[in-house]
Amino acid sequence: MDIAEETPDTGQESRPAPEVKVFEELESEVRLYCRTFPAVFERAKGAELFAEDGRTFIDFFCGAGTLNYGHNSDFIKARVADYLAADGLAHGLDMYTVAKRDFLTAFGDTVLRPRGLDYKAQFTGPTGTDAVEAALKLARKLTGRSGLVAFTGAYHGMSRGSLAVTGSRRARRAGGVSGQDVTFVPYEDGPQGRFDSIGYLERLLADPSSGVEPPAAVIVEPMQMEGGVYPASAGWLRSLRELTERHGILLILDEIQSGCGRSGRFFCFEHAGITPDVVTLSKSLSGYGLPLSMVLFKRELDVWEPGEHTGTFRGNQLAFVAATAASELWRQDAFHARLAASTGRLDRFRAELDALGRGLVTRGCGMALGIDLGAGPPRAERLQRYAFDHGVIVELCGRQDEVVKLLPPLTIDPGVLDRGLDVLRQGLRSI
Repeated sequence: MDIAEETPDTGQESRPAPEVKVFEELESEVRLYCRTFPAVFERAKGAELFAEDGRTFIDFFCGAGTLNYGHNSDFIKARVADYLAADGLAHGLDMYTVAKRDFLTAFGDTVLRPRGLDYKAQFTGPTGTDAVEAALKLARKLTGRSGLVAFTGAYHGMSRGSLAVTGSRRARRAGGVSGQDVTFVPYEDGPQGRFDSIGYLERLLADPSSGVEPPAAVIVEPMQMEGGVYPASAGWLRSLRELTERHGILLILDEIQSGCGRSGRFFCFEHAGITPDVVTLSKSLSGYGLPLSMVLFKRELDVWEPGEHTGTFRGNQLAFVAATAASELWRQDAFHARLAASTGRLDRFRAELDALGRGLVTRGCGMALGIDLGAGPPRAERLQRYAFDHGVIVELCGRQDEVVKLLPPLTIDPGVLDRGLDVLRQGLRSI
């Protein structure tokens, strides 16, 4: 379908404002997404969200990458329901439990061993930033060094250690965090164009008068998501791996949003054929929106002493049950066929936009696509608003919210995906 063609009416009509008084009275002004998507949602299934006023929305947001397998996957939900019905343990700290054993077994058999990865797992607090904090703490303990290297455009979380390696000045200022002990280097690509970051890092590390001490670790996203959907090339990641190994620096890959299949493979770094020292995972790890975070690291790096890094909710038993089922999806031929078909559809849509021109720049990998509309946020905001008004939810990202980010479920029905893309075609035409 050409971008200039009309699309069918979506059925979204003007309705009275939803009842939100209690949110406005009791919830902090820090709330964000409810302002962008002013609806009160009551249920969800697959790639669709249903509001209490009867509206239906196609979800190309997926909880900021937390719902890669869609809403309420029947396969995962059945496991969780059975576990609850059997009075399965709901909380277990880091004790031995059946739920954790099942997950570690499934994850090892389905994800790690087939990829030749001999990692140990550490379960941290429930969010992605907890995993990043633990990874940075481990790197500093292991090396005895405090410095870190991070990249412009990076996003790693909102707690203090994670903020220190996050590029956004606005985010760091809100947290009262400086860049002390962190050296920021331009990412391979960004709004100002490509940069020889590997060569620059080599000069800093090789020069005893560069002013930069050898760091404990380099932390990097294999595909920057919040920074504007910039996938790192395989060659760049391989060069970074070689540089860190040569200088005795740990390489941490943050796969919190780009992992769990978002790139088309379970780990986004797989296309480069590298083995990171440390990997952080969260968001879609549980496969059901249940909080679960994990740090993977090479066996020889496990220098923790018992109880040296703890957390009350590092053993989310329900999330273990869901994550076990999510891991098993990767053994199913039907899942891989659906993922390949959806990726192909998104690739064709991207090629269509690239051929159109009109100031659009697209970037992405697998089931992640960024539509860079440039010129600051107004055009992207207009497209986001058009999409919402016509029944599609998309997020903005980039330095100035100039990029519309598409994160459809990996398991999305082809017809639903096509309907959502049709809305975006018409929205691009309208702006």
